[in-house]
Amino acid sequence: MAFSSSCLILGIDLAGSPHRPTGICFFQEMEISTQLAYENQEIISLIKENKPDLVAIDAPLSLPLDRSGNKNKAPLRACDEELRRRRIPFFPPTLGPMRQLTQRGRWLREKIEAIGIKVIEVYPGAAQDIWGLPRARRGAGKLRQGLQEMGVKGLRKKMTVHELDAATAALVGYYYLQGKTEAIGESEEGLIILPLKR
Repeated sequence: MAFSSSCLILGIDLAGSPHRPTGICFFQEMEISTQLAYENQEIISLIKENKPDLVAIDAPLSLPLDRSGNKNKAPLRACDEELRRRRIPFFPPTLGPMRQLTQRGRWLREKIEAIGIKVIEVYPGAAQDIWGLPRARRGAGKLRQGLQEMGVKGLRKKMTVHELDAATAALVGYYYLQGKTEAIGESEEGLIILPLKR
């Protein structure tokens, strides 16, 4: 996909359950608009109405493969192993409540790709670590300030942690379209897109 500053990017901080809030961030020309969503159909409807060029989802979008190619036999994907090697804290996709999030993420990816929109897996917590920003739950105000200093416009004082993580996801998507990211993991298993250091 050719990069244009007018590309519309959707960042999603996906909740494991439709009963909990999912952060949504539309990002265009460094300007954001955020909201919360709940049901799968609500998220799909937003995508169909707005037709983003790229969707960046904060959720595992694949399961680990074992050496014979069977899913869910290994506890970690290669991308998760790389996060661990870099000492970036994360929750494995097969761990307890993460299973529900992974299942929802995989379903959502399939539905979005079926309407012809590119989807990438991102990890806002890792991006925030790489950029030297606090994670949303540890310092929402400082994270908001850090994103502002990076040029993001439209941030509000009373944004939820879900909206801040969705904004971070969208910013990673913006850098992805510019070729300023790296993909960790194995393509046949699943990649996580991380920003390069500032």
